[in-house]
Amino acid sequence: MPKTQYYVYVIELSKRVFTENRKFREANPQFNGVLECLYVGMTSKIPAERFKQHKTGFVNKKGHKLSAGIVEKYGLYLRGSLFNHIKPMATRTEALKMEETLALELRRKKYAVWFN
Repeated sequence: MPKTQYYVYVIELSKRVFTENRKFREANPQFNGVLECLYVGMTSKIPAERFKQHKTGFVNKKGHKLSAGIVEKYGLYLRGSLFNHIKPMATRTEALKMEETLALELRRKKYAVWFN
């Protein structure tokens, strides 16, 4: 059985998320409306498959919803140019750390970013 690999990915969100979602707005006081609104996540699936799960409101066999509501409602498309340079990681812990690092880096660049 092949080893699990973890990926960090970025999804562009509609800018409506900034005006319609108070928590998103409060998490991004640096946002000036010029750049995009983004969601940064990590997954053991390939990013395109994970994006599809978000957009379809995917529920697993145990009945747990795996999609992020913010992406289900506002997600537009994957932004490969912002994450393709990041190689797959061997551990979930490593991927979670990279997710946070990338999200905070994008916020410093004045993107509005949501991550878990």
